[in-house]
Amino acid sequence: MIKSVSFKGTSYAEIPFKFEAGTPDIAGIIGLGKAIEFLTTIGINEVEKHESELLRYGTRLLEEIDGVHIVGVAPKKMGILSFMIEGIHPHDIGTILDQEGVAIRAGHHCAQPLMERLGVAATARASLGIYNTTNELDQLGHAIEKTIDLMS
Repeated sequence: MIKSVSFKGTSYAEIPFKFEAGTPDIAGIIGLGKAIEFLTTIGINEVEKHESELLRYGTRLLEEIDGVHIVGVAPKKMGILSFMIEGIHPHDIGTILDQEGVAIRAGHHCAQPLMERLGVAATARASLGIYNTTNELDQLGHAIEKTIDLMS
């Protein structure tokens, strides 16, 4: 970002070089390469198939639990299960699920305009990926039922 530094003064590099301070994200580049290699080995179609199956399974599971409302049911959506439980704040859901060994996100998910449009302050969100299983979704379902029991 600089051309030279001395006690007499500093001169900055020309654009765009003066905006490229520091060491490049070498670890990030290597990690991205390994992620691409991993997904290529499995096959992107297999990844999509697995995530779609998990989403269908998880959606049916949550729909069967009284008091759970799934937010976002577009026909072609990714492996995201956003939900709310009647009378329970999403941050409380996240805390109790965490104690049950289930990791979710709770909040506005950097989508405040959408949340405002939906008329909600926050949702709970389970993100599904190639590394998840139906057993983990069953664990999510049990933890949600426990949350409802504890907060009722």
